[in-house]
Amino acid sequence: MQDRKDVRLDEAVPRYTSYPTAPHFHAGVTGETVRSWIGAVPDGDSLSLYLHVPFCDRLCWFCACHTKQTRQYDPVAAYVGSLCREIGTVGALVAGRAVVTAIHFGGGSPTMLSPADMHRLGAALRRSFRLATDAEISVEIDPNDMTADRLDALAAIGMTRASLGVQDFDPTVQAAINRQQSFESTRDVVEGLRARGVGSVNLDLLYGLPHQTCATLAATVAQALSLSPDRIALFGYAHVPWFKKHQTMIPEEALPGAQERYAQAVMAAGLIEAAGYERIGLDHFARPDDAMAVAARDGRLRRNFQGYTEDACETLIGLGASSISRFRQGHAQNQPATGVYQRMVDDGGLATVRGVIFTDEDHARGWVIENLMCNFGFDAREARRRFGGLAVPLVAIAAGLAQAGPDPVLQREDDLFVVPESQRPLVRTIAARFDAYLETGQARHSAAV
Repeated sequence: MQDRKDVRLDEAVPRYTSYPTAPHFHAGVTGETVRSWIGAVPDGDSLSLYLHVPFCDRLCWFCACHTKQTRQYDPVAAYVGSLCREIGTVGALVAGRAVVTAIHFGGGSPTMLSPADMHRLGAALRRSFRLATDAEISVEIDPNDMTADRLDALAAIGMTRASLGVQDFDPTVQAAINRQQSFESTRDVVEGLRARGVGSVNLDLLYGLPHQTCATLAATVAQALSLSPDRIALFGYAHVPWFKKHQTMIPEEALPGAQERYAQAVMAAGLIEAAGYERIGLDHFARPDDAMAVAARDGRLRRNFQGYTEDACETLIGLGASSISRFRQGHAQNQPATGVYQRMVDDGGLATVRGVIFTDEDHARGWVIENLMCNFGFDAREARRRFGGLAVPLVAIAAGLAQAGPDPVLQREDDLFVVPESQRPLVRTIAARFDAYLETGQARHSAAV
């Protein structure tokens, strides 16, 4: 492993699942804006849906998602009713003009829903939208929530892909992040999913956790690989206690430093690749025959609010409190407070409270950033073809990075700019150089690696 003593390991930058990023959303995007954007969705277009369930029956201290803990199910059931009403409202606006090809349930913990409520959501979606016969339905799963009847319900609504949160199997690490989860319980859920015909099982791992070392992480990776997942996501823990107060429960003195985080990331990635998985972008790995690996090889990899995806839909509609939508015209976010969100949608309205309208420059910069994040480079000729004069300053930025110092973060081959292998862990930092908003906001971000 190359030793890095580069201060950029500590640089705080966005994760670039969107551009412009969420801290730059504003109240100028409203429900009426979104109504007009939905009305402009072309006939026959493909559509993706994201459903957010902002509840957990326990609060993991590492989590930075929009969620809250509840030990009572009544608020969850009421929320599902509101979510079904929003599904009906948005579905009526789409009016069957588009075909839904992908649905993703996220949270929080969508698998804390009762089987009856999971069926309820599935029925609402099929009643309100036109679903493709081969639509991918993916669900984020907390193995601690799972029972046989919940597994049966997920299979019944057509789940095709399951993403299981693992984080780390080491008991000391688990205690420090309030995430007790045995390898055996995780294995049982994986076997239950496969027994019910779920075609793809993904595992999510974290590095940079408290008390985590290369040795403990290597043991977790070995256990994860023994389950033969189709994909593995290897994320760096984002310590943002100013944003998520429960992260103050994590002892900061137990967190690994920048060099140790980098060593963990490189080591774990090497173990996963040695097991036959192909590296996808910054932090994903997939079997060579997996759809994401094929998309990456073909240059069709995309990035959205769920991370890396082979989903090519230009329109992603977020449903539920705090969920974010992407239209051709811009981003829109729902009201994060669940009670306020429910009042807005129960009255038959949309819950949009903020967003951003794309400028032509946003499209150009967003295209460069997405190509860096997905393909570790971009073609200047293609940028000029797509964006004309707007590409000129972006190519100039890239050219400057390609000439900076003895170990530049970009290499240039005629009109092709490529992030060299040694610099790829820093791709978020490189992408940030093309972010026109980064210096104008007050948002704080997590470390680049």
